[in-house]
This record gives sequence, structure tokens and C-alpha cells, in this order.
Amino acid sequence: MAERFEQHAAYVLHSRPYRDTSLLVDFFTLEQGRVSAVVQGARRPGSRLRSILQPFVPIQIRWRGRQELKTLQQAEAVGTMMLLQGNALLCALYVNELLQRLLQPFDAHPRLYVYYQYVLNELLSGSDVEGGLRTFEHRLLHELGCLPALDTLDAAQLYQFHPEQGFLLATHPAEQDKPACFWGQHLQSIAVDDYAEPDVKRAAKRLMRLAIDHQLGGTPLRSRSLFKKM
Repeated sequence: MAERFEQHAAYVLHSRPYRDTSLLVDFFTLEQGRVSAVVQGARRPGSRLRSILQPFVPIQIRWRGRQELKTLQQAEAVGTMMLLQGNALLCALYVNELLQRLLQPFDAHPRLYVYYQYVLNELLSGSDVEGGLRTFEHRLLHELGCLPALDTLDAAQLYQFHPEQGFLLATHPAEQDKPACFWGQHLQSIAVDDYAEPDVKRAAKRLMRLAIDHQLGGTPLRSRSLFKKM
């Protein structure tokens, strides 16, 4: 049976040298999730594909291969590169690294693809960078099944977050100062991605960091190191 070479909407997450003249590229695709592909000859001088396969550019790609590692056949840009600079660029690299590290190959998340486009637009506009990041982190963890339901919690209660068990009632109000403790009213706001209140933003940042670090298994993110250097 002949292979079908379908086109896929995608973004480049990360690329690295592969053998003498090729690249190994991780893509985030609309219908197939994270896909890795060899791009033959992409490091040769004058390669057309090398100029197309840049982060934060919407592209259409085709690949071949029956194994998990594909071979790229074609790539065409369908939009312009987002000119992200400074903190916005670092945040976008952080988002890409999260997808590269946490998504399993060929595990499709079309709704997350839309949220990825959303957070890039928020970073480009600069109107609410922190709210955009928290929304994306929340939706990523939700898609991966790594975050318990937040909208069913009692607004008046204090909860302690356990990555393996979810939210448990705190035993004493004095525990509110612990990093893993959250008020139910803040968690209800996070559930609907309402980050208008500073206290909610701070709670969301703590919660997402705890949940993401647990999924990473203690392995640090390169993008966080760049933040610290900056």
C-alpha cells in the first residue's frame, strides 16, 4: 500500500544538527501532536527549508516514513514570523520547551494547538503576558490530565495541592503561607482563567510551577535558566 503524504498545519518547537548536513526538528502539529522529523540537507548553504523552519512561523508540512521518526518532504510558510523580543521571546521559548518536553509523540491536542496560537499572540501584543502564560499552562496541564478539576472546590476553604492526590483540605488556616496551599476562591478564578486580581495571578503561578515541575520529574528547563541570566 502506498504511503499518503498529507499536509499538516504545524509550528517548529526545536531543531538541532543531525548527521553531516541535516536537522532533526520537533514540530507541534494540529492533527498529530508532537512529531519529530529529519530534514535532509537543511544545513547546507542556501537551503530553502532552513529559512522556513524557524520557530513561531505557521507552516504546512508533509513527511514520509512508517516509523516514529519521520523524514520531512515539504514545508511551506503560511504566515509571517512573529517578531518576539526580550521577555516575550524568552516566554515563547519556554512555551515551546514545555510542549517539547511534556507532549508524547503523535498524541493529538487540537484545542491546545489553538491555545498555543493564542499565547503567541498575547506575547506579541504584550497586553497581558502573565495572564496569557498562566492560561496556556493551565490548558496544557488540563489536556494532559495532570491537573484536578478546580471549579468544584469550595471558595471559602483552604486547600493543599498534592500532585499525585489533587487538592486536600488544609488542616489549619495557618498553613495558608505554605507554597502548596491555595484558597478555593483563587482556584475557582483559575478554573475560568480569570487573572484580573494580583492574588489570583500569584496563586496561579505557584500552582502551575508545582504541577509542571512534578511532570518534568525534577529535570530543569533550559528556558528558565535563560530567564535567570537575563
